[in-house]
Amino acid sequence: MKLIVAVHKPVTAEPAGEGPSDAELDAIEREMPLIRAEVELLDVRIALLDRPASALDERRLRRAANKVLAARREVANQSAAAREGDAA
Repeated sequence: MKLIVAVHKPVTAEPAGEGPSDAELDAIEREMPLIRAEVELLDVRIALLDRPASALDERRLRRAANKVLAARREVANQSAAAREGDAA
């Protein structure tokens, strides 16, 4: 049996063995608290998809949203401090 398959060249070359740079890994590490807070907020929202929110659920949602805002503020402040340090 003969297979008939179109042969395509890869659209983008994927270098073997290359991963994110140290700077990219550092940026991800700095943003991890924000990522965790966003995942927690998403978990709360998913839990509320199929049922009406109780008072406890509303509190969980509010706390998760506040955590995201606090984490965003922290990441923004760190970024601003890093930019000021680079400018000096």
